[in-house]
Order: sequence, then structure tokens, then C-alpha cells
Amino acid sequence: MANKRKSKNSSGLNGKKSSRSETGHAKNVANFGKLVSFCTGYGADYNPSNPGIALEALFTLQNGAWEAIIAVNSALPAYIKALATREKAFKPLSKLITRVINALKAANPGAEIINKAVPLVRKLQGRRATAKLTEEEKQELIAQGKEVNEASSSQLSFDSRIDHLDKLINLLSSIPEYNPNETELQIASLTALLGDLKVKNEAAIAAATPLSNARIARNNILYNNGAGLVDKALNVKAYVKSIYGASSPQYHQISGMEFKRYKI
Repeated sequence: MANKRKSKNSSGLNGKKSSRSETGHAKNVANFGKLVSFCTGYGADYNPSNPGIALEALFTLQNGAWEAIIAVNSALPAYIKALATREKAFKPLSKLITRVINALKAANPGAEIINKAVPLVRKLQGRRATAKLTEEEKQELIAQGKEVNEASSSQLSFDSRIDHLDKLINLLSSIPEYNPNETELQIASLTALLGDLKVKNEAAIAAATPLSNARIARNNILYNNGAGLVDKALNVKAYVKSIYGASSPQYHQISGMEFKRYKI
């Protein structure tokens, strides 16, 4: 018999839906193991003409599927840690940038300079240039035959924030009046912070690659059309039904087993 190694439920990276899907993959493989066990128990009766659902092929598929599940679970911790490290590094940025823009205003470099800095600060913090329209205001514009076109305020992707911080630092570096005494607001400190954010962002991106590759391999062995575990399981159930009949106790052993398709 194949080794029925159980996999720990892995944490989802995209909320509850992802978590349920990760658990669902393991459930598919666990059910497949039960299916193979029942087929083994049928003895000589289980003798399909399709070599793809012969017991030896099913054992190989079961072991490969568990290995694919384990590979995903093994790649998850490094990715989760990299995400948490990046999130922690970026979390204080919004408040820091508020202090930076106030320090710039206090330096009184002139309205033109302030007007160049404010849009960068707004993008770093994901704020709108204008207030979001209320539903009543939208309906009024529609009634007047005007188009309601609100640009998204969200520019809070990590790549975008790094880019906007870099632009803000370059702007501050060109302003002689910006010379705060507070160490964390100084150009050198902001530049060091930018470098640290880049490193942590790149680490999170790098950690995503092995996880993504492991998921691709898992999805292939579980869900590849015609050759994946789910399709093989359905073929096996159909074969057992053909041997014993739909009302047989043997078919009732396996008929309720669910094999669902997930792609996360």
C-alpha cells in the first residue's frame, strides 16, 4: 500500500477562500487514498482494462500527489515569513511620511515645492486628491447627464510605494531648506529606509517563486485534464459501478467520496 502521509492544513495567503482551497487539495488526496484502499480490498474483481486506473498506477499517483501537497506546505512558511517581515517594515511608513511633509512645510521652501511633494505623499499614503463622491452626488451628476469617473485612490502596492518614496527622497534632496534635526527624517535615514524596504520587498517576491512552482506542480498532478487525480478518481468510481452495479454495497462505499477542483 502507498504511504498515507497526512499533510498539515496550510494557511491560505489570500484569506479564508485560499485557506479552504489549500485544505481542499489535501482532502482530495486523502479521499483518493481511501478510494485506492477500497479498490485493493476488491481483490481480483478490480481488474480494469484501462492501465491508467490499475492499482499500481493509482499507488504511484497517490504517492506523487502527497509529495506535491507536502512541497506546497514546505514552501509556505518561508513565503509567509517574508510577507510578514515586509508588512512590518512598511507599516510605519505612512506616519513617517506625514512627519516628513510637516517638516518640509516647517522649513518653508515655498508653495511650489510643497505642491510637488504633496502628491507624492498622498500616493504613498493612498489618499485621494479630492474627497470621494457620496452616492447622492453621483446620482445628481448622472441626472445632469455628466459622467461619473472616480479614479482609484489606491497606489499602495509595495512596488508603487517604493517608487514614490524614491521620488520623494530625490525631491527632498534638491531642497536646501529641508534639513531637519530629527535623525529619522533626514535624507540619509530615508535613503537607508528605502534600501531596507527594497530588500524586504525583493525577498517576498523571491519567496513567492518556489511556492508558485510547487502549486503549479500540485495542480498539474491533481487536476490535469484526463490524467489528474480527480479525473482518475472519477474513472475508478465509474469502473467500480460497472463491476458491481449502482445499488451494490461496494459502490456505496465509494460513491459519496467527493473530489473537487481547486486551482489556488
